[in-house]
Amino acid sequence: MNQQLNCSQAIVKILENLGVTHVFGVPGAKIDSLFIALKHSKINLVLVRHEQNAAFMAAAFGRLTGRVGVCIATSGPGVTNLVTGLATATSEGDPVLAIGGEVPVNERLKKTHQSLDAVTLMKPATKYSAEVVTADQLTEILGNAIRTAESGRQGAAFISLPKDIGLATFTGEINQSWGKQVLQGVGSLAAIDEAAKAINSSQKPMVIFGMQASKSELAGSIKSFLAKTKIPYAATFQGAGKWAQPKDCETFVGRLGLFRNQPADHLLDQSDCVITIGYDPIEYDPNIWNHNNNRKLVAIDVISSDQDNDFLPTVEIVGEIAGTLDVLTSKLSPQIDKEFANLATQALIQNKQTVAEGAQLDGSPVHPLRVIHELQKIITPDTQVVLDVGSNYIWMNRYYGAEYARQVLVSNGQQTLGVSVPWAIATSLMHPDKRIISVSGDGGFLFSAMEMETAKRVGAKFIHIIWDSASYDMVEFQEAAHYDGDTAGVKLGHYDVVKYAESFGCKGYHINSANEIAGVFQEALTSEVPVLINIPIDYSKNLRLMQDVIQSFIN
Repeated sequence: MNQQLNCSQAIVKILENLGVTHVFGVPGAKIDSLFIALKHSKINLVLVRHEQNAAFMAAAFGRLTGRVGVCIATSGPGVTNLVTGLATATSEGDPVLAIGGEVPVNERLKKTHQSLDAVTLMKPATKYSAEVVTADQLTEILGNAIRTAESGRQGAAFISLPKDIGLATFTGEINQSWGKQVLQGVGSLAAIDEAAKAINSSQKPMVIFGMQASKSELAGSIKSFLAKTKIPYAATFQGAGKWAQPKDCETFVGRLGLFRNQPADHLLDQSDCVITIGYDPIEYDPNIWNHNNNRKLVAIDVISSDQDNDFLPTVEIVGEIAGTLDVLTSKLSPQIDKEFANLATQALIQNKQTVAEGAQLDGSPVHPLRVIHELQKIITPDTQVVLDVGSNYIWMNRYYGAEYARQVLVSNGQQTLGVSVPWAIATSLMHPDKRIISVSGDGGFLFSAMEMETAKRVGAKFIHIIWDSASYDMVEFQEAAHYDGDTAGVKLGHYDVVKYAESFGCKGYHINSANEIAGVFQEALTSEVPVLINIPIDYSKNLRLMQDVIQSFIN
């Protein structure tokens, strides 16, 4: 027995056993026993400026490790501030364990300071939500929360911890099995045989990689699958990306998402058999790309798909993706139509031509493709790229190609503003020697800009690039398209990014013309503190993002 420990100390011991290295949070009276326990542990306690950003940081750890990232907050508003971060994590497959303080058990039904039914509040935002009301429940609830967060399509779990339970004597056993991951096996062999038959009998097969396929442990199996089959493939914004592409297999046709007008979309229209691997409809709505289409659909994922009028798989394989792909690959020998293969090659060429336009785009404000052109010069195969949501997110996802699994972090489920700075901080803590490039708009940056103080305090290093339009432009250009040019609620004011950076002890730059970018980027790479770079951005051609993609952005 562990009579010498209180429940908060027991939680910390279990987290240590799981290999948790960092916990993110904001303190308060109802959760302070957990903060004290963390102070005397091997785990790094990272004090942040807002609970929402604690959840974002935990989610980045979860996405990059596959194990729960952990965040904590006090009762009432501390817990409510976690909701957006946890909803984002659940939508996007990031395992997170959130622990929120609560008033003592005997005050749960009283109108007292910060009393809140947090468990009910969290249910729509998480995969698991429960409150510990007796000390002997602690390990069961904690173990179930961790297993639920890490299993299947991963997501967030929430535990409500009343103040008196956190301080109560722990009555259980700290066992290595609490929270132990359950491994999944290969999918049904009968379903794999059926899928192989469907793919082998098609002439125009195409693959869509989704977020569950963007895990490093799947890389070898995906490469083997593509190298053998030569099937053209696309990826959602959060999908596998170009990293899966073997050097001798030029079958990547681009990213898919938001607007159905990319080269990959045109190829998808021609396909007679679509194979989705680790795809979640939240990434790219089936009613956009598969409405009223009776072609064959093969879905490979860790969970069964929801029934959807526009996404009813002909064959569905549920199981561990890498092993399933290995077995399926051994049974495949598709004969791909030559004209379809040529269309795939043309799609790849068209994407490259669009990106190449960036080198020719000068002046100020700066065209997005010029920024991407300059970024490609400093982004190494090992660089981690972090994207916020906004027009920058569309340009970057379409025209920057990832080289490895989860090289690019993006919010493609809830499309949550403000994720980039917290994600950059977390990534730097996890990989202190890695080059980290973070991108946002001027609107999204101020959603979490206060964490630049956190970044400087904890020794994080990254370059954050602000695409400055003095507006919520992703909303603005879509409003203009839908309301005959009319817009509302989108104009913002300017702020001095250089002074803002310097006020936190960071480095700041302002770009006056496109030709300054390369030099500023090179200087920023030598900085020992976080860097902010403000680039006035030219979004005048953004309506073309919704139109026929064959138009050049130069004219």
